[in-house]
Amino acid sequence: MAAKKPENMDFESAVQELETLVSQLEEGELSLEQALKSFERGIQLVRTGQQRLTQAEQQVQILLQQDQEQLVPFDQSGEEN
Repeated sequence: MAAKKPENMDFESAVQELETLVSQLEEGELSLEQALKSFERGIQLVRTGQQRLTQAEQQVQILLQQDQEQLVPFDQSGEEN
């Protein structure tokens, strides 16, 4: 079965595959060709993961900015302003 393109994978699956690749590389039992292919795949997974994290961070920042404009401080006394 061919591996999915990193951009078509969910973040958690990409991280799991990356962890597997790192373990295989650390064991040192791959041939040079296999190690290079694994390393290349790992770089693709890392880049895609970084892009997804950046996008998520931007979404959070946008949501926080919107909330700051709409939220009012909570009054514990129960009185409305």
